[in-house]
Amino acid sequence: MALLTKKDASLILDPLADNNPITIQVLGICSALAITAELKASVVMAISVIFVLGVGNVVISLMRNVIPSKIRIIVQLIVVATLVIIVDQVLKAFAYELSKTLSVFVGLIITNCIIMGRFEAFALGNGPWKSFLDGIGNALGYGVILIIVGFFRELLGSGTLFGYKVLGDPVKMTGLYSTGYENNGFMIIPPAALIVVGIIIWVQRSRNTALIEDN
Repeated sequence: MALLTKKDASLILDPLADNNPITIQVLGICSALAITAELKASVVMAISVIFVLGVGNVVISLMRNVIPSKIRIIVQLIVVATLVIIVDQVLKAFAYELSKTLSVFVGLIITNCIIMGRFEAFALGNGPWKSFLDGIGNALGYGVILIIVGFFRELLGSGTLFGYKVLGDPVKMTGLYSTGYENNGFMIIPPAALIVVGIIIWVQRSRNTALIEDN
């Protein structure tokens, strides 16, 4: 018997493309704007959300039959806040400089509408295994977009990837001409992230016209 059925696989694969939480559902845009100027920060944020959403979905699913309806949002907030605190403490212990770079944005995972949306829309109505797959799938869909945006913003904005120089030496003036790569400062400010996300949406919908028809 296969570990993943076709329906199980769709829980992971659909959010990566045709039901992506950022490009299709337009959720989690704030962090896509805020922390994608550096690829390393984008990767760490993606991993953090994968952990929080994957584990959180399972916890909510296990508790779904005992959570009183009137306080379910409070319980969900407590679960996600606990997981975010774990992530924050791990970052401070093993990657302190990066934790300072991400600073408040790790804490804002608590209010990420992707996470609360999956708790409410899926984990409360499904078993732990399916909830885990749904959480991992949506977090991966979110993380892929963050990493793509972070890749292009750091590469074009700073000429580096993970802090290592990629696009040649700093610009040197030789007479009337310059040599090397001149960093595009526009790419490291938040509006650039919107442009990159917009290009991703355009490419995605050009490849799948059904997405245009659905809207």
